[in-house]
Amino acid sequence: MTTAPPAPDTDATLRQSLARGSLGIALLHVERARQGTGSWQTAHQQLADIGPLLDGNETGLFLGAPAMTYVLHWTTVDNNRYTSALQTLDRIVATHIRRRLTAAHARIDRGEPTTFAEYDLLRGLTGLGALLLRRAPEGGELKGVLEYLVRLTEPLPTADGRPRLGWWVSHSPVNLSAPIPDGHANAGLAHGITGPLALLALAKLHGITVPGHEKAMLRICSWLDQIRVNDHHGTRWPRWITDTTTVPPHLAAPSWCYGTPGLARAQQLAALALNDPDRKRMAERALLYCLADPIQLDQLTSRGLCHGVGGLLRTVQRVAEGAEIPTAFTDRLPELRDRFLALAPPEEPGFLEGAAGAVLAFQTAEPGSGPATNWDACLLLC
Repeated sequence: MTTAPPAPDTDATLRQSLARGSLGIALLHVERARQGTGSWQTAHQQLADIGPLLDGNETGLFLGAPAMTYVLHWTTVDNNRYTSALQTLDRIVATHIRRRLTAAHARIDRGEPTTFAEYDLLRGLTGLGALLLRRAPEGGELKGVLEYLVRLTEPLPTADGRPRLGWWVSHSPVNLSAPIPDGHANAGLAHGITGPLALLALAKLHGITVPGHEKAMLRICSWLDQIRVNDHHGTRWPRWITDTTTVPPHLAAPSWCYGTPGLARAQQLAALALNDPDRKRMAERALLYCLADPIQLDQLTSRGLCHGVGGLLRTVQRVAEGAEIPTAFTDRLPELRDRFLALAPPEEPGFLEGAAGAVLAFQTAEPGSGPATNWDACLLLC
């Protein structure tokens, strides 16, 4: 399960949530305004109602000042809209990231295990790096994030002398405040090491690298190869592993956050960045097996981006853009659109699991249409 960033349950934090609240809805209005199917007045009103922005340690790409920065970024692609506000926000975000990096390196120096909140896409430095890749690709903060991710992939010494994976966490994969015996290593795109892999790959594809960049990507790829499952259902990966188990051993839903689609896209990006045709072929075949298996597809029971058909739709489109045979994926879109429409609309209005994200995914998958912005960059799909 993928969860929205933890925050006090208040109106202010809900408004500032890209995952669940008003900022996710604002992103939809910005996309519609840029497409000409909505008005900038509506988008502006949605943004104006957000209120004073959070900038504590709980904030990240999906909450608070960084989330607002992400949404506003897409308003200014070819104009000067919100330029002054963005300049202020960029400074706030840069200071926030430097503070987070200092804490992360200090934690590694102490030999303590990491947490989702430190490194992942939704809460951590991977998500902030995805924002910087759009806002400040040449800045020192992005290089700092990439250097941290390189260090995250290095083995972490422990008290008993047995090195742990650098991304091994001590808490539960579901209840983040609950420790579990010996912890776990997470493979998902939203919370696991596949998020850092995707960011490292996208940065390299943009010509941005740091010392150890490729070695870090190869370490992650090697681990994903070790835990990969190949059988008559195709190729897939467990959501996480512990010292004694992999979870789940059965066929999981083909979701963006934890399933084969997100892992396949991240490894396709890594293969493109590393010039690795074998991995690219493997990743694309893994997704094709998944798309041909009704047992897996039937597990998607919502329209949402995170756990539903919406996320699969958008991921398939992105994989098709880099695929050896794009039509192998685009030919699947009509069936996926039918599956999407056969499901009830989300009751909640938000982005990750609600109506805003579902609408964004579906409208960009309709024949002859395409996104006006790369709104799905926050999903590390592009």
